[in-house]
Amino acid sequence: MSFFKNLSAYDDRSARLAGIALMVLSIFMFSFGDAMGKFLVGTYSVGQLLFLRACAALLLLSPLIWRQRHQFLHLERPRLQLFRVVLSTLEVAAFFLATVYLPLADVITYYLAGPIFVTAMSAIFLGEKVGWRRWTAILIGFCGVVIALRPSAQTVSLPALIALGGSLSFATLMLITRSLRKTPDIVMASSQFVGTFSLGAVLSAFHWVPPTSGSLVIFALAGCISVTALFCVNRSLKLAPASVVVPYQYSMIVWAVIFGFVVFGDVPSIATIVGAAIIIGAGFYIYLRERDLGRGAVDVNPPA
Repeated sequence: MSFFKNLSAYDDRSARLAGIALMVLSIFMFSFGDAMGKFLVGTYSVGQLLFLRACAALLLLSPLIWRQRHQFLHLERPRLQLFRVVLSTLEVAAFFLATVYLPLADVITYYLAGPIFVTAMSAIFLGEKVGWRRWTAILIGFCGVVIALRPSAQTVSLPALIALGGSLSFATLMLITRSLRKTPDIVMASSQFVGTFSLGAVLSAFHWVPPTSGSLVIFALAGCISVTALFCVNRSLKLAPASVVVPYQYSMIVWAVIFGFVVFGDVPSIATIVGAAIIIGAGFYIYLRERDLGRGAVDVNPPA
């Protein structure tokens, strides 16, 4: 970590390259962790995945939590903090529940629409000014979601709606996170895992499958990978400008397709590919407009 700090202090070009490398690495790790989660929910319940994954993550975070425990004492807007934890817990649960029935690439495609939903909700609920260019991009992005959803009486499924609902929850979560910028990173990260730990503990009590030693290793790796990926994203954004590294986050759809095909034999449909391309294009345009207007673009992070 100190190595990257030195890079950012003395060599701007090297710091940017390190930031890009960390962002690409983090997206790979997020995607790998999502694939591990999809693999596990083929045998174990979503509640059990949430519980054991969060156990590993909180154990890994515990030294930092203890060292920075004073930052948990005086939090801004505690009710909004609690609502954020509830939303983050529900969207993670929805994500992995959807992967039980849908290809990983399909679920990721819905979550890529998060920045589009955020911009639309900022205008509708917060009264933020959104010009015709971004409204056009929002409508195009929604068209991409509709194409990926393939709506008809025969094809719209409950898992697809769960994934879309999770994506909307994820967008609301990002919107709330915008207004809680003063909250320390360790509080943000650990509170999300506490939420999934709590929900997982409740749900797994109703359906517990004794895990094998091999599965326990995968559960632990999934939690540790998620925490490491979060730290890589944070460090990436400190080493390089967001305008440089954020576009690389859309590479998650590539990894989702690769892992989906290699591990599960999933071949993405033409509708998913076309919808994902439209969503990425619209989201990237909105990001550029947010940056140019100095409003602060929204990051596209997978479930923590």
